Amino acid sequence: MIEDAFLDAIDEEEQEEDPVEAAEEEAAIEADTIEALVTERDELKDRLLRAYAESENMRKRAERDRRDAELYGGSRLARDLLSVYDNMGRALDLVTDEMREVAGPVLEGIELTQRELLSVFAKHKIDRVAPELGDKFDPKKHQAMFEAPVPGTKAGEIIQVMTTGFIIGDRLLRPAQVGVSSGGPDLPKDAGDTDA
Repeated sequence: MIEDAFLDAIDEEEQEEDPVEAAEEEAAIEADTIEALVTERDELKDRLLRAYAESENMRKRAERDRRDAELYGGSRLARDLLSVYDNMGRALDLVTDEMREVAGPVLEGIELTQRELLSVFAKHKIDRVAPELGDKFDPKKHQAMFEAPVPGTKAGEIIQVMTTGFIIGDRLLRPAQVGVSSGGPDLPKDAGDTDA
């Protein structure tokens, strides 16, 4: 019995814990729970923001791909039609006055067809790259077919245009084929010039 009384006394002491300690323990447990919930909320918020950003990126990428497909989708066909344009130009370049008198309406039809082809190109944002003699060579738009020294020119100037180039949007479809000057030969000084 003494043992039972002793054990009962210990149980009573344990049950009579300090209410302040109990409140602190409960507050600590609540703080841990709140901290865990806040961490979970922040992780979920971060995942949501990342998913939103990914969906926005996919939307923008799809829009860009759609625009590119619309603009550049016909690049292969356009590249193939360039030879048709070139052949029409060559045919018209070979026409003499005699031919024009005999086959005037046919030649006029070829000229109109070539203009219509250029009009269709323009409608699909295909523009000509037609450098002029004396223009500076631009490797982004021109293809140098040869280089030759030409008096009265600077190195890098276009001295001949073989074929016209074309761009579609901001992409080069075909470079203009040109001849480029390597600079003129140095002119000999006049015999009458003397340096004093």
